[in-house]
Amino acid sequence: MPEADLALITEAARGAGQIALRYWRQAPKAWEKPGLGPVTEADLAVNDHLRTLLLAARPDYGWLSEEDTDSAARLSARRLFVLDPIDGTRAFMAGEETFAVSLAVVEAGRAVAGAVYLPALDRLYTAAHNGPALFNGVPIRCSTQPGIDGARLLTTAAALAPEHWPGGVPDLKRSFRASLAYRLCLVAEGRHDGMLTLRPAWEWDIAAGSLIAERAGAQVTDRHGTALRFNLAHPQAEGVLAAAPGLHAALMSRLIAK
Repeated sequence: MPEADLALITEAARGAGQIALRYWRQAPKAWEKPGLGPVTEADLAVNDHLRTLLLAARPDYGWLSEEDTDSAARLSARRLFVLDPIDGTRAFMAGEETFAVSLAVVEAGRAVAGAVYLPALDRLYTAAHNGPALFNGVPIRCSTQPGIDGARLLTTAAALAPEHWPGGVPDLKRSFRASLAYRLCLVAEGRHDGMLTLRPAWEWDIAAGSLIAERAGAQVTDRHGTALRFNLAHPQAEGVLAAAPGLHAALMSRLIAK
């Protein structure tokens, strides 16, 4: 079933990306969602397309999307779709290329299939829980970075503030991308050694990318070192740290030092 679900969401992600591109750099209508940031007419068009397509194919699956009102019905679903129609909406609105469609299937609290597609770059990342992580169909692996020295970390400047690091602020090379899903995939691809967000992370932003990073060999946890779980009543993780195993251990030792 994960393979069939992966084929379904992979095709769906590509189609959704083409819808998003119709609005990209075309000044789509936009407004603010209280507490959740901006949304555009493109987000809603992509979401409507995916809801119709995916639930027609899997009518017994639950549904959790950033652009739909949440329902407790998903909590009793055996499997569910967890998605962000456009992850990195601010980048999308600015005409940048690094926005993504993020789709996952979750079963028993775990992501079992994931697809992240960047339509402006035609970059497709996929994984099933029992298979390899792929970039445009080719297997990928995370880096072998053994520790902090020389590490390349995707995170915000605020996340490296001293109050977060009782064991000492790590000296590393920092960069950033707007899309959480894409950050996780860049770790999976080995283009960056790790990514970190200390802020609560919505499941729709991280479910697909976290599976892809894990299947590429990265260690993925919340900010406390606990394995991620999905389809929670309040669908947020307490931050995310995804990194090459040696780097993950080194960063955790500084985050949790007494």
